[in-house]
Amino acid sequence: MTAARRRLALAVPLALALAAPLRAQAPVAPAAAGTPASLGLSAERLHRIDVAMQRYVDQGRVAGLVTMVLRNGRVVQQAAYGKADREAGTPMRKDTIFRVASQTKAFTSVAVMMLVEEGRVGLADPVSRFLPGFKKTTVAVAPPSGAVDGSPVSAVPARREITIRDLLTHTAGISYGHGPAAAQWKAAGIQDWYFADRTEPVGAVVERMAALPMDAQPGERYLYGYNTDILGVVVEKASGQDLAEFFKTRITGPLGLVDTRFYLPPSQKDRLAAVYAAKPDGTIERATDPRFGQGHYLEGPRVAFSGGAGLLSTAADYARFLQMLLNGGELDGVRLLSPKTVELMTANQVGTLFADSSPANAGLGFGLGFEVTEDVGRSGRYGSVGAFGWGGAYHTTYWVDPKEKLVAVLMTQLLPAGDSDLQRVFRAVVYQSIVGPATRPGGAR
Repeated sequence: MTAARRRLALAVPLALALAAPLRAQAPVAPAAAGTPASLGLSAERLHRIDVAMQRYVDQGRVAGLVTMVLRNGRVVQQAAYGKADREAGTPMRKDTIFRVASQTKAFTSVAVMMLVEEGRVGLADPVSRFLPGFKKTTVAVAPPSGAVDGSPVSAVPARREITIRDLLTHTAGISYGHGPAAAQWKAAGIQDWYFADRTEPVGAVVERMAALPMDAQPGERYLYGYNTDILGVVVEKASGQDLAEFFKTRITGPLGLVDTRFYLPPSQKDRLAAVYAAKPDGTIERATDPRFGQGHYLEGPRVAFSGGAGLLSTAADYARFLQMLLNGGELDGVRLLSPKTVELMTANQVGTLFADSSPANAGLGFGLGFEVTEDVGRSGRYGSVGAFGWGGAYHTTYWVDPKEKLVAVLMTQLLPAGDSDLQRVFRAVVYQSIVGPATRPGGAR
């Protein structure tokens, strides 16, 4: 049996099993439900998640949200609160679809590592192996202090080539186009993370990036930016498929993630949550920005597949994907990665570069696509050493705690989020519900 037939054989039973719930618009459960007591949780304390999340809705700080918590592969909490569209009166549902923005990076990182396992990509490979324009890049040098505004920015050759590992760890020296050479990036039409309105593929944009001055020398700083969008193009070059097709045939299809895609079919438009923006007083209003607001995920060119920030998903789909990682790369008999690959991805790869990049990152490191907890005390937040996760621009967040066998997902649509403490509170109320070990054996269904 060919590899393609094996993938199809795995994907079809999952798709058939999930077809009926999808037609009824019921959530796709990533696992069977478990009783709190059998999983080391307090039912009374789990209820505090509902109380806390509903408070944000009642206070008008979010329109609505969906939360989902799994322990030892069993759903222990899943709920929808408030409205998906406040003006239309559409209730939030467990299967509401969200823009997950930078949570796309986890999918692209997994895709890259699948190709690493197949020997088609190497972590030490120069990006130029797949994108020749990156053979000789340059780095911007800011004008000296005291220079007149508008002084030209000079550039020097990069000391070495950018590697795949640099991109996975965000140490390639590439931002979102707002560094010392911001004027040149703006003139090239490349700034910010949003691609859904573009009428050209991401690959065409990435080719133009190679000629622009980067913000730092490769390997010298943690600098968040277009790294994973470039990796998405690497996946396309190495696999011979566009990124949407790769995700569908290699990740979302086999795992049964029926609501995770780059653009929404018109028939599903009523399931997409509206985006809101925080006001200075902490309340919200419907977002009106033509790009970052409601966006182009329903009506747009549909040609740019952003590996850094382009996906739509549901809480249940995303939790299912995370359970695969917690299981060491396998779910329901479908293996995407080996346990050693997941171990490598979730180990700190950058020394102190991530912690040094912001005071908020104390006690944290960065792996091959994920933030990683190294010191719980220094981080000042609930968790365990080895927990990993990330979030998205629309104030979505997730994490996986292997020690506690825990997966947690929070979905909302709030951009900008202002000084919202929603994510911090969600993390606290999830962890306070744990009162013992996850005693029930077994993993995801």
